Amino acid sequence: MSTQTPANGFDLTGKVALITGGSRGLGREMALAFAGAGADVAVASRNLAACEAVADEIRALGRESFAYACHLGRWEQVGELADAVLDRFGRVDVLVNNAGKSPLYDDLADVSEAMYDSVLDLNLKGPFRLTTLLAGRMRDGGGGSVINVSSVAAIRPDPSAAPYSAAKAGLNALTVALAHAYGPAVRVNAIMPGAFATDISTHWDDEVRTTLAGRAALNRVGRPSEITGAALYLASDAASFTTGSVLTVDGGTR
Repeated sequence: MSTQTPANGFDLTGKVALITGGSRGLGREMALAFAGAGADVAVASRNLAACEAVADEIRALGRESFAYACHLGRWEQVGELADAVLDRFGRVDVLVNNAGKSPLYDDLADVSEAMYDSVLDLNLKGPFRLTTLLAGRMRDGGGGSVINVSSVAAIRPDPSAAPYSAAKAGLNALTVALAHAYGPAVRVNAIMPGAFATDISTHWDDEVRTTLAGRAALNRVGRPSEITGAALYLASDAASFTTGSVLTVDGGTR
């Protein structure tokens, strides 16, 4: 009979995590939560100074950290990131594909090929590339966990973010495919957040904020720290029988 308890099931002591888009917003929250649970954490985004700032916060918690600047939508740079983290730590046990973007446009006809490609590259191609580079190493090393950060836009697409919605829908499908490709040793899951009060929320006016809050059963948007329970669950042994799943964290949005 297993002696695992919820308390020790969420422990990440001795693990190495890599979080893309980890310098702010939900990525930063997950990076700090993983460090608090005992993991050493590599933080990647395009902004090296911002990554270094989060790395310093992680070190203040007594864990090792590594900051790396990378464009997560570029095939070669993603490969360089994987190599750099493996050189630094020797392995990756938890990968969080969090980097993403959804640029604004006035009309769908205004979406250029360059904009469309950049959204699909960052939100879909990057996670595919990084996972395929690292999941095999996880499998050969005894196992691991991959967490893709999707969006409720994947299942409730909006014309104002059509390329983003398409990319996140693809990421949900990719999650299931990769779970089967790398199981049973490696678990691959997704978190599908709703509206959270991250950096982007500073651009919301009162009407937008009220509308988003009104769509949720909890009648509010999420606090960034509220993503960490789902992330810790999927990263840890507490989720040992969970793979190929898309976990919605949206306050009951409809």
